[in-house]
Amino acid sequence: MTTRLVPTPAGDARITWHPAKKPRLVLALGHGAGGTGPSRDLTALAAALPARGVTVALVDQPWRVAGKKLAPAPRTLDAAWTALWPALEKPGPPVVAGGRSAGARVACRTARELGAHAVLALAFPLHPPGRPEKTRADELTGAGAPTLVVQGERDTFGRPEEFPAGTRIVPVPWGDHSFAVPKSADIGQDDALAVLTEGVAAWLKEL
Repeated sequence: MTTRLVPTPAGDARITWHPAKKPRLVLALGHGAGGTGPSRDLTALAAALPARGVTVALVDQPWRVAGKKLAPAPRTLDAAWTALWPALEKPGPPVVAGGRSAGARVACRTARELGAHAVLALAFPLHPPGRPEKTRADELTGAGAPTLVVQGERDTFGRPEEFPAGTRIVPVPWGDHSFAVPKSADIGQDDALAVLTEGVAAWLKEL
């Protein structure tokens, strides 16, 4: 694992590399709009995929590197992601753009312009909780590249069945927006994350 700071118009971003020995793809993953440190889904993918020939690059947006608690406007997030994209391409393999929640939206909005090989949307916030009429489906369908959605079955930002017809989706049983499962579930947390990592690995193998 290595870490690199990359300058962007919004300040320095940070890329933490989890390299594969002979990578055939780079999977770049942006974080959500809150919290500190990698989330359980990003951590699980960074641990599982390098052994399968996929280098994982965890990207911290400049506002998180600077220690701020609130994400800036979408245009600022997109500008920073666009600026650091050449650093993601530098190793050579095709780059799959991805992220969770707000990071998934960034990946979708910029994929066409950047020429992303594909898009991985983890916990895509299809709409604000309780506001299905405020859909963001156009960001997802406008990505312009093969797209996989991984969504918790209890995600209040959009359950799997709410997504547009034709969306390729991996449902995570009992998962909420952070893919956490309750103690009462008939599946454990590790098993739920295995559904996520195996679904992503199988899709990446097809690319």
